[in-house]
Amino acid sequence: MKWFTKSSSSSLESNSKSKPPSATSPRSSSIDAYSVIHYDRSGYSDEELLELYQAILLPRMIEEKMLILLRQGKVSKWFSGIGQEAIAVGCTKALRAEEFIFPLHRNLGVFTSRGMDLTRLFAQLQGKSSGYSQGRERSFHFGSKEHAIVGMISHLGPQLTLANGTALSHVLDGKPGVSLAFSGDGGTSEGDFHEALNVAAVWSLPVIFVIENNGYGLSTPSDEQFRCKQFIDKGIGYGMKALRIDGNNILEVHRTIKEEAEKMRHQPAPLLLECMTFRMRGHEEASGIKYVPKNLLEQWALKDPLTNYETYLKDLSILTDSMIQEWRELFLYQIDGALDTVFAEAEPVPEASTELQAVYADAPLPEAEDAVWSANNSRELRFVDAVKEGLDQAMERDTNLVLMGQDIAGYGGVFKVTEGFMEKYGTGRVRNTPLCESAIVGAGLGLSIGGKRAMVEMQFADFVSCGFNQIVNNLAKIHYRWGQQARVVVRMPTGAGVGAGPFHSQSNEAWFTHVPGLKVVYPAFPAEAKAMLLYALRDNSPYLFMEHKALYRSLSGPVPEGIAELAPGKARIVRPGTGATLVAYGMAVHWALSLAEEFPDFDLEVVDLRSLLPWDKSTVLESVRRNGKVLVLHEDTLTGGFGGEIASTIAEEAFTSLDAPVMRFGALDTAVPFAVSLEQDFLGYSRLKSKLKDLMAY
Repeated sequence: MKWFTKSSSSSLESNSKSKPPSATSPRSSSIDAYSVIHYDRSGYSDEELLELYQAILLPRMIEEKMLILLRQGKVSKWFSGIGQEAIAVGCTKALRAEEFIFPLHRNLGVFTSRGMDLTRLFAQLQGKSSGYSQGRERSFHFGSKEHAIVGMISHLGPQLTLANGTALSHVLDGKPGVSLAFSGDGGTSEGDFHEALNVAAVWSLPVIFVIENNGYGLSTPSDEQFRCKQFIDKGIGYGMKALRIDGNNILEVHRTIKEEAEKMRHQPAPLLLECMTFRMRGHEEASGIKYVPKNLLEQWALKDPLTNYETYLKDLSILTDSMIQEWRELFLYQIDGALDTVFAEAEPVPEASTELQAVYADAPLPEAEDAVWSANNSRELRFVDAVKEGLDQAMERDTNLVLMGQDIAGYGGVFKVTEGFMEKYGTGRVRNTPLCESAIVGAGLGLSIGGKRAMVEMQFADFVSCGFNQIVNNLAKIHYRWGQQARVVVRMPTGAGVGAGPFHSQSNEAWFTHVPGLKVVYPAFPAEAKAMLLYALRDNSPYLFMEHKALYRSLSGPVPEGIAELAPGKARIVRPGTGATLVAYGMAVHWALSLAEEFPDFDLEVVDLRSLLPWDKSTVLESVRRNGKVLVLHEDTLTGGFGGEIASTIAEEAFTSLDAPVMRFGALDTAVPFAVSLEQDFLGYSRLKSKLKDLMAY
């Protein structure tokens, strides 16, 4: 978008702010308190004032057009930001073009102020192939790396934690820069709001958290959402600076952001900014505004950010009616032209191969893959030491790799995988985190957006449930949505057999194998553990990296000294045989090998999947077709376990080769018990032997 005027740099001479509203929320406003916006033009040239006017006029005109199209049935849905434009525009125009912004539904002004091409923007809104998400996402749920805009997900709160990651990338690179993330007042009730602010404060990150306090979370009024009088009170609890300003005053928003951002670039620290405003339309147009008192709408209409600013500039004799008319005609011409182009574009033509290809980012070729199985330069390492060595070599190889997790720095993690790493790589790259899995996974994604790479250690795989939303909705979908790489590996110490009880022993890989966009790997041997970790930390897609705790110090094996990588999706026949096929992964591979030793007459072939998403169907099916009988086994509970996916695939694609029904084995359908005797019964190796005998006797 090209403006008539060009911005010129000038130092801001005043830090004055208009008197903030005294009411506790926009709902309790009065005409006296909100009828006038007090502008202070100190430090602004006429040209800059006019540029801000054009910047706020354009999104308003787009909004007005969209409401017409909605009534005509040409637009399916619209989230209106009318009445709130000063916040989005003021914030965006105050930041540098390369500084990341994390907008929400009502921040059209962010996109227009970053100069997005209107044709492509409208194509996005209409779900056309030329849009930023190629028809895969709705409205403003998209991002553009070119414009340093990171698209939201519907869950709102998680975006705040991503801003921590991009801000951290600035800090680690020693480059001045800030990130800015929007939240509505309703979104502040989400746990991610707390986690994001806490991490930003603890790590002194240059993030501006902007709360657009418009008085409602959809239809729920403020007094049914929170009891605090004002959000800036929360800044005390997080140990951060907090300001409350008039969100309808574009000069106050712009000045505040510009001044505070400049401070933060040189002295990184977060800011909580509460912008008082009001939403003049429904949450989205279909929801209406019947729940809003009429007098409240009338009061806030007097605070309209566009008409008030327009009147102010006219009173200063800077803006004239002819200028307004000229700009309106120009913008309408650009809007109509872009819409005509988009409406003429055909609907997306579905192509399965194209859609599937978009799920994952392009993967690199593995380095020295054959070396994993070479005896040369190998030595015996415990499973845990293989993981540690792979992580260490990855840190040496890639200075952009950052490790994050609870107690991983000086303590070295509860399993000592990162012991000594802090001393070797520093606290910048080896970071202890607060107990907030969601925020840390989100920060990892933010680091990836900022050009880095992250390894997030779950202290125990069980705790990943607290970061579930970030993994399945942000990490997994972001590349499919708008092509952004999510270079994050989540390490998961998993599994039972160590007497740790229900919350430290779960095998939860099946939670994630249903989610396109993730890669889920589960090595059973030290060599694979190192090689697959090294590859994962160079891949461009997100990983769940399962490591069985009971194997850490009980299993040793030959591991190459140097870099040897193994890509996911390739199974290995660890024991050939002709009697029956046992398909397993993780600890269950060792159960299968024990069965083969205990029952040599069965001549069992053992297939180690090594990765579950993607998984190697061809190797499994070839083995089953040769042997005619198959038992799929895993440590996870039987119902809903990944073995069901394997079994159904075999039944569908190799049915005519079967000499017996496909059989499955898993743990009891209970939580993992604590007592050793109960845990052993839960795992049920004796039942496994019985199941194998049934298969072979069929």
